[in-house]
Amino acid sequence: MTDHNNLSPSVLAFVGDAVYGLYVRLALAEVNRPSGELHRLSVKLVKASAQAKAFKLIEPLLDEKEMQIFKRGRNFHTSTTPKSATNGEYHTATGLECLFGYLKLSGEDSRAKELFTLIWNSQNDEE
Repeated sequence: MTDHNNLSPSVLAFVGDAVYGLYVRLALAEVNRPSGELHRLSVKLVKASAQAKAFKLIEPLLDEKEMQIFKRGRNFHTSTTPKSATNGEYHTATGLECLFGYLKLSGEDSRAKELFTLIWNSQNDEE
């Protein structure tokens, strides 16, 4: 069995990107709009700047272990930064993805869903 504490941040972020994207798509499926519009909304919600904003919402709720995992991802050296995000946003988004990847791989799906629900509800309250 893999020790998820020892997986590299890039592996955790790789999984977390998919997990976070799936949560966004599942939430958007409830909206019942044309697929093209759903895709545009999905892209808007999973881009680095949106994920960095999402992290700020849940940051006060994270325990010590979750913050440690986030920081491992945030501090992971990447060779690229997307044009649509600042370096800080990109690293924060990588940390968020790392956290969601860790939670999924550790079998803590309920915690991942709890955090995503807080993010989702907060974003919808703003609109």
